[in-house]
Amino acid sequence: MSGEAQKLFSKLDADARKSGYFLNPDSAFTMELVDGLLANEKRFGHQACPCRLAAGDRKEDLDIICPCDYRDADLEDFGACYCALYVSKDIAEGRAKAEPLPDRRPVKRSERPQFQERKAGTGASGLTHPVWRCRVCGYLAARDEPPGICPICKAAKDRFERFM
Repeated sequence: MSGEAQKLFSKLDADARKSGYFLNPDSAFTMELVDGLLANEKRFGHQACPCRLAAGDRKEDLDIICPCDYRDADLEDFGACYCALYVSKDIAEGRAKAEPLPDRRPVKRSERPQFQERKAGTGASGLTHPVWRCRVCGYLAARDEPPGICPICKAAKDRFERFM
């Protein structure tokens, strides 16, 4: 394991823990993913998901730059993100196993988040996603579903209310 890989792993792990996320407890597997993130950063200039085919253009890859746009929905639905770098608490603590899951990234380029046309007046507020507010600390998240855990105060998903 290179010093660069260990440094990135330590950063990812600290950021994950601070935000209420967990990295995969299989250290050999996780380090392979970290090496893939570093390789993609050297190759493309950004840390594209090592389990997906990156275009090498930041705008094309924007939705798959780690942590990808699909991480939280995958964690909620499957207990792990697509590449299984991020996992649920049950998986992190050995009570469950990460299983293969379908890639929710749209195949059609035009359906990817970074290429969705944003129209003024979408919904009552002009936003494309509902806004969720943590009732504990006031953190706001614009997404289809509230976060599984508040990245600020660590409150559970059920402590969020629809704000807008």
